[in-house]
Amino acid sequence: MKKNKNNLDKETKLKNIENAVREILINIGEDVNRKGLIETPKRVAKMYEEILSTKKGDDFENYKLFDVDLGDSQEMVLVKEIPFFSMCEHHILPFFGKVHVAYIPRDNKVIGLSKIPRLVEFVSRKLSVQEEITVDVAKKLIEILNPLGVAVVVEARHMCVEMRGINKIGSITRTSFYSGEFKENTDKKREFLVGIRKE
Repeated sequence: MKKNKNNLDKETKLKNIENAVREILINIGEDVNRKGLIETPKRVAKMYEEILSTKKGDDFENYKLFDVDLGDSQEMVLVKEIPFFSMCEHHILPFFGKVHVAYIPRDNKVIGLSKIPRLVEFVSRKLSVQEEITVDVAKKLIEILNPLGVAVVVEARHMCVEMRGINKIGSITRTSFYSGEFKENTDKKREFLVGIRKE
């Protein structure tokens, strides 16, 4: 019976990646025994284990909610310019940039501020596309907090655009997600967009 590759132990998985990288190097005409490349397959395998680490986790659970006295306030909580990187699932090339996240608390429930960057990191560390990261950050925040509204904007550079194809160096892709008050209340949406504007 064939063994399921998802059930392989860590050492076997890393060795399989090493072998695959070695085959790629051979097939692009490289000498895998030259000094600069001897350790490359092993380094690449360890790199993938690190930067695609979310695939090993079941769900984002690294957060705590707090009750705070907000009175009748419906002010937004905004964390902007959260750096992130991910790997494009179409070409396995990096894309990276900034994420801006805001929410309007419901029933005086807030999440620890440091957990929003951790959520962005969790969502990003897998093969993905920018549109999916934008939606995943928003939906997870909605699931955790049930807020009055969520806004997420992601701005990123894509190496699959800059290194290949049209070779447009420095171009920025922007994606967004709005729910609740940010979708229905133009003043709230405007406040968010002004808040993330670069000085």
